[in-house]
Amino acid sequence: MNDPIALELRKALDGPWQQVRQDFRDQIEPDMLLGTPGESIEAQRDRVTSQLVRLASLGHGRVGFPQAYGGTYDYGASCALFEMQGYGDLSLLVKLGVQFGLFGGAVSRLGTERHHDEVLTDIMDAKILGSFAMTEIGHGSNVQRLETTITFDPETNELVVNSPTPSSVKTYIGNAAKDARMAVVFGQLLTPAGAPANNEFVGHGVHAVLMDVRDESGKVVDGVTIEDNGVKGGLPGVDNGTFAFDNVRIPRSALLNKFADIDDEGNYQSDIENENARFFTTIGTLVRGRICVGGGAASAAKKGLAIALRYGARRRQFEAPGHDQEIVVLDYLAHQRKLFPRLAKAYALSFAQNAITESLQELHGDTRADGDAPAKEDIRELETRAAGLKAISTWHAVDALQAAREACGGAGFISENQLTQARADVDVFATFEGDNTVLLQLVAKGLLTEYKEMFGDLAMAELAGLVTKQVAEGLVERTAGRAGIQRLRDIAKGRGHESAMDDSGWHLSMFEQRADHALETVGKRLRRANKENGFELFNDAQDHVLFAARAHIDRCILEDALESMEQMPDGEAKDLMGKVLSLYALSSIEDDKAWFLEHGRLNTVRSRAVTSAVNDLCKELRPHVHTLVDGMGIPEELITAPIATGEQTTSYA
Repeated sequence: MNDPIALELRKALDGPWQQVRQDFRDQIEPDMLLGTPGESIEAQRDRVTSQLVRLASLGHGRVGFPQAYGGTYDYGASCALFEMQGYGDLSLLVKLGVQFGLFGGAVSRLGTERHHDEVLTDIMDAKILGSFAMTEIGHGSNVQRLETTITFDPETNELVVNSPTPSSVKTYIGNAAKDARMAVVFGQLLTPAGAPANNEFVGHGVHAVLMDVRDESGKVVDGVTIEDNGVKGGLPGVDNGTFAFDNVRIPRSALLNKFADIDDEGNYQSDIENENARFFTTIGTLVRGRICVGGGAASAAKKGLAIALRYGARRRQFEAPGHDQEIVVLDYLAHQRKLFPRLAKAYALSFAQNAITESLQELHGDTRADGDAPAKEDIRELETRAAGLKAISTWHAVDALQAAREACGGAGFISENQLTQARADVDVFATFEGDNTVLLQLVAKGLLTEYKEMFGDLAMAELAGLVTKQVAEGLVERTAGRAGIQRLRDIAKGRGHESAMDDSGWHLSMFEQRADHALETVGKRLRRANKENGFELFNDAQDHVLFAARAHIDRCILEDALESMEQMPDGEAKDLMGKVLSLYALSSIEDDKAWFLEHGRLNTVRSRAVTSAVNDLCKELRPHVHTLVDGMGIPEELITAPIATGEQTTSYA
């Protein structure tokens, strides 16, 4: 790349893990991450598995694992690598995420030395492929109510894994149908309450075990039933399947015992006495998966936008009066309007992704500067931010890929141009690692509840009942002030200032007013809640609750983006980034004009000025489209769609 401005933009977006990203660009070749359109499902599954093994041989499976076992880089770097892998086939991305993020990550983060010594190196090298068996037919988002049982038998010193009901069958499990030799299986841990003859058991909540589901020859283990989920709406290269267990006996040592164990006398032990706290601690250590899914989806959106923008910059359609040659479609404002605001959002989300990855590394990395456990408030902030950002990023990906497909006309519907497959693949990203609507409810719960203890199993009624007068008056935890953001706040122009449209401080103020007002008013709506009417009040206010959560995450995204821009060196690249982030902010305000008008944050004159400013910014960014596409840092080797490279042999009407 010879464009110095694009290089500066790329450096800003690469963030703290610039070396990881550049190593990926230097190393990757198209056949390592891409497939051939039209392959059969069986061929795609075989290809994806072989690609996973090849990437593991290059060290991709070792990123973020403990260095004592041959791991490389740090924990946060694994998220950055996952983003880069998101520029390839999304079936492969998900397969990599299952193997190294979910399965390997669970063994690494929930297991201890006895598990690490036995399998961790083989997992990193893809010599043992595995599954992450959490979701059940009857229980997806409500993990605490899983029905699979893991019962300790003191007579044989074994754990017995069982699927007691049809709804307890594990489903949608990646790697299950074809490849998994082992699985991390989540279920309710039960231990005897007294003498074995009493047949009474005490439940300790959800725990996980590491168990074989196939032997080394590929034969399914006795007592395990595996079925194929079959043809899906996307991700054809991922072998999703089901697991059912019929009293499968495994060693007691199979329990992943980072936070709880069963001792040699058969007694249950845990340093975390509260069952709810233990559950949330266990699940909290797996927050990386949620962060990675958002980042991977955002990468797919960037690639789709890059394809559409490059095609739009050369495709001609209709001539202007007095001109013989047809006009390049990207010169039409309507086309710019379709793509540029989404490109601006892609940039903003990149900065937010960097920020949350930094927080992940700081709080969950293998080495902490202070040597102490992170504060509960910091963990809650990370988990809240991760839930919300995953929802916004994956919805953005679905939206951006659909817009990119439409922007390419009939060419966008041809398989070799990759947009339809990516659009189909990314659809389910809004569901796995947490349904997006449920995740936004979790964001709202984190914002509305002042915990006396960090972890609580709050039903909706209890949640509503804990909204205090202080919360209703807007006293909520806020992100710690940062110098760059505070400077923008300090110099923000007033609401009526004629030139405020280009002012980052004014943009930030508008986002803050929306988020603060939404949270304050939903708090007031829920103040009347008690155990008798709490569910009804919360249910009736769900639209308001979800809006408050989304407004909060939008503010966080803008704050992260502006803070990152402030850290860029002064010059043309920073000036261009300012226009990009102004477009992101103003297009978001424009999309939500109804709220800003209803609540007096805009008048009709200012509302029209927002639309005019969005139009002007689209026109101003048009000459920089190639710089902005290059600045996203997508490896050129992975942009192979013929309409993006100019190598198509078919004439697309």
